[in-house]
Amino acid sequence: MPGADWKSESAYHEVKKAETVDIAWEWLRRDCEYHEDFRALLSSKTSSATDHLRRKWGLTFPG
Repeated sequence: MPGADWKSESAYHEVKKAETVDIAWEWLRRDCEYHEDFRALLSSKTSSATDHLRRKWGLTFPG
């Protein structure tokens, strides 16, 4: 929600309809440490990086 007034309740009316997974994603996409871990995963050639991301952040990957 770029440009949203964080002090205004009306700017967050969609939150009332959000599910747990929606809130979790909004948290992760703003977390610098998660971004660092994700970049490490992308540059890694091992499955241990994926395992680390799953354990640390509680993620599951489809497929």
